[in-house]
Amino acid sequence: MELVINSDLCTPISRAQNHFKSTATMKQLIEKILPTDNRKRKWTAIGLTVIVSGLLTLWGIYEIGQYGIALFILTPLFIGAGSTILYGRKKGITKRQAWQIGLLTLTIFTAGLLVFAIEGIICIAMAAPIALLLTWIGSLIGHAIINKTPHNASTTLLLLVGIIPTMAFIEKNNEPALTSVVTSIEINAPPQTVWKNVIEFPQLDKPTEFIFKTGIAYPIDAKIEGTSVGAVRHCNFTTGSFVEPITVWNEPRLLKFDVVEQPAPMKELSFWNIDAPHLHDYFVSKQGQFKLTALPNGKTLLEGTTWYYHNIKPAFYWQLWSNYIIHKIHNRVLTHIKTNAEHAEKKKYRFNTKIKSSFSY
Repeated sequence: MELVINSDLCTPISRAQNHFKSTATMKQLIEKILPTDNRKRKWTAIGLTVIVSGLLTLWGIYEIGQYGIALFILTPLFIGAGSTILYGRKKGITKRQAWQIGLLTLTIFTAGLLVFAIEGIICIAMAAPIALLLTWIGSLIGHAIINKTPHNASTTLLLLVGIIPTMAFIEKNNEPALTSVVTSIEINAPPQTVWKNVIEFPQLDKPTEFIFKTGIAYPIDAKIEGTSVGAVRHCNFTTGSFVEPITVWNEPRLLKFDVVEQPAPMKELSFWNIDAPHLHDYFVSKQGQFKLTALPNGKTLLEGTTWYYHNIKPAFYWQLWSNYIIHKIHNRVLTHIKTNAEHAEKKKYRFNTKIKSSFSY
């Protein structure tokens, strides 16, 4: 019994000793690697942080299959804190120096993503606001540790390096939530005329919006095979076609459909031909509908809705981008339908007027 008790008591002591040994080893290793010369120390700190961040990013994307908290929150925090701690260890660092070295490290890291064809320019531009903010916060954390609790510097680095892949594994099992985006437009034409232009429409003009000149996919035209539930609608984009079997055909009030196939959401702007994993099954459109409501004076309120989910986190941030892009796509389609429907109505009105005038003679 006494032996068992002593064994139990020794276990936490042994673990603590192992922790202190690993921390001490980490400190010794860092001291050996980091030069005393300021300039060399700076670039060594940046290089080590970029290499570790890059390896963790590749592991998270290609092995774990996650674009989430680990990549977009913890990695920028590590970039800011890691470079600051490595540079400022045993010599101190100002807040300005911390931010400068963090920003430089982030710049080199993102340049590496471009050069090695891991990401394209547009995706990096979308991630830039949150990456800059969190790198700055990481730099402040690194500055606080160096100047207030320098003995915790090595432990902090180990924790940051360890928590990134751990979070990626945790996120892997999270189910994404379905989100809806609704856009509406008022059309000076009755629902029956609008309906004909909803189920299919001719080729759209080239977009003038900047967002569609960056590689983001946009609609070209729509075709339909059939005229009731079970019909298949093809909404053709610049990167391919959405295949949309009709689930509700309530002419001329509601057209609802599932999405069983979809193309890539964008073509990356890059020096290389990039086929990043997030272009496949990370942004998924599930359903869509067009709802037509008759208004006074023969007008129609047309609402377009898309239900989608994406496996990119943090959701609150990336939904800002995806909702904005979907609204732009909706507006492009709804405006085209409005133009065609109103043109058809004017043409019909002129024809009827001509018939009436011929009978009056």
